[in-house]
Amino acid sequence: MNLKQVRAFLAVADAMSFASAANQLHLSQPALSLSVKSLEENLGGKLLTRTTRTLSLTPEGEALVPLARRILAQWENAEDEMKQRFALQLGKISIASMPSFAASLLPKAIHNYHKCYPHIQVAIDDVLSDIVVDMVGNNQVELGICFEPSNLLDLAFYPLYEDNFIAIFPEHHPLNSATKITWQALLEYDFITLQRPSSVRAMIETSLQEMGMELKVAFDAHQLTTVVRMVSEGMGVAVVPVICRQQAYEQHLLCRPIVEPEIGRRVGVLCKPRSSLSIVAAAMLDVLIDTYSSIENVIPAQGSMDSQST
Repeated sequence: MNLKQVRAFLAVADAMSFASAANQLHLSQPALSLSVKSLEENLGGKLLTRTTRTLSLTPEGEALVPLARRILAQWENAEDEMKQRFALQLGKISIASMPSFAASLLPKAIHNYHKCYPHIQVAIDDVLSDIVVDMVGNNQVELGICFEPSNLLDLAFYPLYEDNFIAIFPEHHPLNSATKITWQALLEYDFITLQRPSSVRAMIETSLQEMGMELKVAFDAHQLTTVVRMVSEGMGVAVVPVICRQQAYEQHLLCRPIVEPEIGRRVGVLCKPRSSLSIVAAAMLDVLIDTYSSIENVIPAQGSMDSQST
């Protein structure tokens, strides 16, 4: 049984005339008769009783009518929903993002997306970068924003910008006159960072180990927002991704480039290959790339730190 046969049967059942039904469906009477006959053969019995003068439904035909109406209604609803989805008028996209990006840059892209596709729901999970990778790999979300993983496996990574880490400390700190901060100078003070497992902490530890330096941690926290707050309370110093700079300014902290060694890593969108994405996810990927194509418009250049932190 197929939809063409169901439509043919219902048209005949409603009109009680092959001629009228054929005209309604824009079919020839022989083609219509063949569809109904094929349906009867597939189901195993007569649905209509025909004479030279009359046409009537058999009891089985009477029973099929409401069932056929439900089948067509469900199909038409499904067809309408899919058309809306392909037209980006219906749907939902889930994004996992590391908290520092979710709290600072992501709202701009979500705003741009909503202007273009106001009927699409957007759900955001703000989790650590390593968890973002797991959520994308396990199909919990279609798109993730994170530091570039060392192993992509079967995933694709679309870079947005290079996130160079910066040192942050209170305004009246002894290091406030320096334009750049070395790790050796910074580590003379209590150091605050993220708890393990954290890709930010792992990058810091690995970079220092390569320079023969040891990271001694005085305090650690689960979120970068907490790290910044602890620095603002005078508990120590920290090194954070540059996208935390605005929050640092709001806490009246100083921000300086960190050198010897410099630490940086690409931030981007992690997802399945584009051909495997839903329509709504592919559109969101395009918006993310377009929104941050000129990242200097979103994150001020390093040279602007002194003027904004005084």
